[in-house]
Amino acid sequence: NSRCYREEKWHRKEFSWTGKTFSCSICLDLLKDPGTLSCGHSYCMKCIKSHWDTEDEKTVYSCPQCRQTFTARPDLRKNTMWADLVEELKKTGLQAAPADHCYAGSEDVACDVCTGRKLKACKSCLFCLISFCEKHLQPHYEIPAYTKHKLVEPSKKLQENVCSRHDEAMKMFCRTDQQSICYLCPVDEHKGHDTVSAAAERSEKQRELKVSRQNIQQRIQDREKDVKLLQQEVEAINGSADKTVGNSEKIFTELIRLMEKRRSDVKQQVRSQQQTEVSRVRELQEKLEQEITELKRRDAEMKKLSHTQDHNQFLHDYPSLSPLSESTHSSSIKIRPLRFFEDVTAAVSEVRDKLQDILREKWTNISQTVTEVNVLLSEPEPKTRAEILKYSCDITLDPNTAHKHLLLSDGNSKVTFTGQTHPYSSHPDRFTGCLQVLSKESLTGRCYWEVEQSGIGVSVAVTYKNIRRAGRSNKCEFGRNDKSWSLDSENNNYDFYYKNVCTFVSGPLAFRVGVYLDHRAGILSFYNISETMTLLHRVQTTFTQPLHAGLKFDYWCVGDSAELCKLK
Repeated sequence: NSRCYREEKWHRKEFSWTGKTFSCSICLDLLKDPGTLSCGHSYCMKCIKSHWDTEDEKTVYSCPQCRQTFTARPDLRKNTMWADLVEELKKTGLQAAPADHCYAGSEDVACDVCTGRKLKACKSCLFCLISFCEKHLQPHYEIPAYTKHKLVEPSKKLQENVCSRHDEAMKMFCRTDQQSICYLCPVDEHKGHDTVSAAAERSEKQRELKVSRQNIQQRIQDREKDVKLLQQEVEAINGSADKTVGNSEKIFTELIRLMEKRRSDVKQQVRSQQQTEVSRVRELQEKLEQEITELKRRDAEMKKLSHTQDHNQFLHDYPSLSPLSESTHSSSIKIRPLRFFEDVTAAVSEVRDKLQDILREKWTNISQTVTEVNVLLSEPEPKTRAEILKYSCDITLDPNTAHKHLLLSDGNSKVTFTGQTHPYSSHPDRFTGCLQVLSKESLTGRCYWEVEQSGIGVSVAVTYKNIRRAGRSNKCEFGRNDKSWSLDSENNNYDFYYKNVCTFVSGPLAFRVGVYLDHRAGILSFYNISETMTLLHRVQTTFTQPLHAGLKFDYWCVGDSAELCKLK
């Protein structure tokens, strides 16, 4: 048993490496009918014969591993010792074939030396211009003649290093044509060109690359500092916002508590006064009811006495009538008009109205203060049309908002006031009274668009989406409320409207109007676009919601049209 254990242990130890040792370097499988050359390397008889069959034309035969040459084709005989060892390996179940993942797939670089199923290449040689697997690469490490060869990572583009004209390795570079060439190219098509060795050009480009990398690395460091700074700003913004929200919650909670307390105080006072007044009225009511009872009793006595027939008895009983108690005079009871606590309701309503006025007035300031928080400095406002066109945006009109007398066309970029009713479906966003239409896109950030118009009855506007749609009141019409801004054409000039306040705009009518919006900065500018770009009107305000572009038509201008221009 101990002998068997030692033999098994020896097999495990020795065959742990002999699986690779007893494999054919051509087929990479365990040797079959092994034959050994005079150089000491062994191969399958079939593999080495097939290899030499391809060398018959050269009349020189070589060992695939060490490259030792033989002037005559060696006469191979079976190496019985190797064959016995291989058979022993097969009995132990040890296989020398590589795992499937070692074979080259369609995406891998295959070894050019392997026959049959090829292994993955681990290196490519720029001198040999072929790729090698680990097995076939060994001579490059073991044979001194290969030490000057340049090994690189496996590449499928080795043939790109061969000149297609001269079939020579391209080891030179033409600076005139900026391409790799072989040493024969300067004699022909690259004659007279500035040529250097590929190594020299690589050194030059390497220096340029080093400078470029230094610049990139410096920019990376600068950007990382900027990112860190912005991250600090984000943390500061979040911290400030959280603190502000917390403080606001606390303040509003205090206000709510104060209102709750005042509500409780009013309720308690009203109930207390109610109880007091009801008690007073009840007390007086009881006194009056007692007096009524007493008066009724006296009235009954008097009635009985008045019916006495005997005069002497009447005169005898009359003095016994008790005198009347002091009467509660009705004239002393003062009843207020039937308002009671209604004045309290009026007083509370007055407080509510004042609070609403204060909140409405101060809320604008609060909202504006919030929107004025601007960490990043805004870019300067563009001055030329070339600068402003950088912010041009594609805008289309929304059919669901168009008045039924307006016809959309050209991919919803053009609108015409036809005066006829068009079969639009019912939609809550549709303008029913004003001849208006909105853009489908909402506008934030920096935006620029242009409107080409025919006729003199077109108004160019921007508006919040929550503008009223139904009817023809000022709450619906562009520029006549606090939700929209409108540039109206009037009698060969322009009027600008906001909150129904008209501002005269000097300058001739333009058939093309440009609109520039910087939502964050609160800037809205209108331009006359002709051969030059002229500012018509500029607004500085605070926008609290996303905006939509709008177009409006006058009712007496049937046939007028307007088109959103394509600027990109």
